[in-house]
Amino acid sequence: MGRWTNTVVRVVTIILSTAIVVASSQALPDCDEWCGDLQIPYPFGLKQGCYLSQSFLITCNKTTSPPMAFLMDTNISVTKISLNGELHMLQPIVRYCYAEVPVDGPFVPNSTNLSVPTTLPIADGKNKFVAIGCNTFGLFGGILNGSEFLTGCISLCLKDSSTDDGVCNGNGCCELEIPNGLMDLSLFVGQLLPDLTFIKYNPCGHAFVVGDEGFEFESKYTESFKDVEVEVVTSWAIGNETNFDCGSHSERNSSFSNDGSKFHCQCFEGFQGNPYLPQGCQDIDECKDEKLNQCKYKSKCVNTIGNYTCKCPKNFKGDGRHGGEGCTRDYKAFLPIIIGIGVGFTVFVIGSSWIFLGYKKWKFIKRKEKFFEENGGFILQRQLSQWQSPNEMVRIFTQEELEKATKNYDNSTIVGKGGYGTVYKGVLEDGLTVAIKKSKFIDQSQTDQFINEVIVLSQINHRNVVRLLGCCLETQVPLLVYEFIANGTLFEHIHDKTKYSSLLWEARLKIALETAGVLSYLHSSASTPIIHRDIKTTNILLDDNYTAKVSDFGASKLVPMDQTQLSTMVQGTLGYLDPEYLLTSELTEKSDVYSFGIVLLELITGKKAVCFDGPEEERNLAMYVLCAMKEDRLEEVVEKRMMVKEANFEEIKEVAKVAKKCVRIKGEERPNMKEVAMELERVRLMQVQHSWVNNNNLSNAEEMVCLLDVEAPESEHFAVSGTMNTAGDSIKARILTHIHRGR
Repeated sequence: MGRWTNTVVRVVTIILSTAIVVASSQALPDCDEWCGDLQIPYPFGLKQGCYLSQSFLITCNKTTSPPMAFLMDTNISVTKISLNGELHMLQPIVRYCYAEVPVDGPFVPNSTNLSVPTTLPIADGKNKFVAIGCNTFGLFGGILNGSEFLTGCISLCLKDSSTDDGVCNGNGCCELEIPNGLMDLSLFVGQLLPDLTFIKYNPCGHAFVVGDEGFEFESKYTESFKDVEVEVVTSWAIGNETNFDCGSHSERNSSFSNDGSKFHCQCFEGFQGNPYLPQGCQDIDECKDEKLNQCKYKSKCVNTIGNYTCKCPKNFKGDGRHGGEGCTRDYKAFLPIIIGIGVGFTVFVIGSSWIFLGYKKWKFIKRKEKFFEENGGFILQRQLSQWQSPNEMVRIFTQEELEKATKNYDNSTIVGKGGYGTVYKGVLEDGLTVAIKKSKFIDQSQTDQFINEVIVLSQINHRNVVRLLGCCLETQVPLLVYEFIANGTLFEHIHDKTKYSSLLWEARLKIALETAGVLSYLHSSASTPIIHRDIKTTNILLDDNYTAKVSDFGASKLVPMDQTQLSTMVQGTLGYLDPEYLLTSELTEKSDVYSFGIVLLELITGKKAVCFDGPEEERNLAMYVLCAMKEDRLEEVVEKRMMVKEANFEEIKEVAKVAKKCVRIKGEERPNMKEVAMELERVRLMQVQHSWVNNNNLSNAEEMVCLLDVEAPESEHFAVSGTMNTAGDSIKARILTHIHRGR
């Protein structure tokens, strides 16, 4: 009897095992579904009759160990196929290895195209572009929404700088997201700077597209990256033209396709398996897994096709719905006890709520006090109490004041975003409109420097600097409150042709002169010299009278009186960044001079500092203008919207000469900002002279000499020597002295 029992058990076990294998099979009957370790589900297949169409053919090379799968009859290696519409394949890496001798001529980047069939586009939101190297730029492009698309990033590092494993932020490694719908991808990688010292610790640069979860940067990759292929995630679907019907207990899903021309199959809720097979979706027994059912009494769970039901235990009545809420007792005899428990529970909940709310408020207050102390609030209060004049005191705002002024930092109050934070427009209770800058981060170890910077900036009393009104130190990241400038940025006035009308040359020269005066003041006249470090047209605001207001001191550095340069992490904006600072990390006042030179070139040409949309020779504004000046064709690059007159063009030529000096490669060859301001002042006097000559108003000029009877310092006479040898020139010199002293 025992022998027969064992035999029956063995037979039943074999039958159940066979049923499980059949149910878990992902391929058509009599079709192989494995190539090595890769499972190949239908509609994909290894031979004719096992796949839906030719585009779903998988070729298995069994001569390798382990066997390798390839897409159709190509050499594209397939590593994973998912029924949710994803296919992982290997794609090449593009390299650029630097020459050991300088290249004669422009650098030509290496490139490659991703060999991805049009039937398997890059999966949206599943991949990223990565460039690796210490002197490397990587680009990728293609067709996006029917138009050509190109973008990229820069990867830099020095021999002594540290690169962190797993961090891809531009230091040895940079990465970008792939836009949704990008087709026909091409990759480019090349050498950024003609500096051969990088070869010693970074012989090659690399660029590739890889799945989000298929790559993690390691610092050793800058010295040696041996991979030749990486895993890319593509998407697949079935076209409506195939007249394909999903299997039983499944349905079509076309939500991912904008035009509904392609679809996926998915099992109904309560079923699992391959929905592309006729009987691929099998019922899930929710009662076998307690996590899949909501029965209050787990032993009373009954599985049904595609669902389950819950039975009530003995001595209970009801329909046993999910959660067991349909199973009830007769509680009439226990009504007084239930009422007492309910009242007690209500009192407990109310009391607990009051205690919790009180604790939460106490914790909120302690949190604000902690941030206030960490951000140097007590240090700032102590230093403010030592000031003599109450008019000079910077105001310390509360967190509630600024939240109310910005409607709790609503998106509608955002007026600008930058690399260092977000700027909100707020209205204080007294009706004053302010700009509130919320930084993205702050280094807690630099609290003393931050407090010092707040005090220094609040003491700057210059008509062309956005005035600092106060700060809030009760938040994790300190907030700075500035006066609000309503007429936009200089960048918008130059480049946004739809938002503003063109600035005339007279206005542009005035803005340049005011900005130069600010930088000269910060470098030479402030109690503690300040290097702005991020001078650009987006950080120059214009008020209603088109008066320049320099803003955004988030990247600025205070320079001790006994130092002329600082060693810092390189920060700035591409196109305005001092190349000498970029290579040496040594920050000086001449770095601001270089950035200001780029601003001058923007004012003259109306072109952006860096532009990848136009011809190659116009991508770098400095090189473009310097080349035009060298070939004596400056007039061709001057912006035509300024309505330039012949007299104005002479002034533009002089300003271009100033800009040329500012953008010299070596910082020691550039003028300082005081010299730049005096040169621009001289050009401004040319305007005054032209106006006097045109209006024959020399008598008024002589009258002005009497009103401005002051003597110019020798340095100022020297700045205009060679151009002031007449009585009229003497008048101009005195006006220059008056303007300089008035500022």
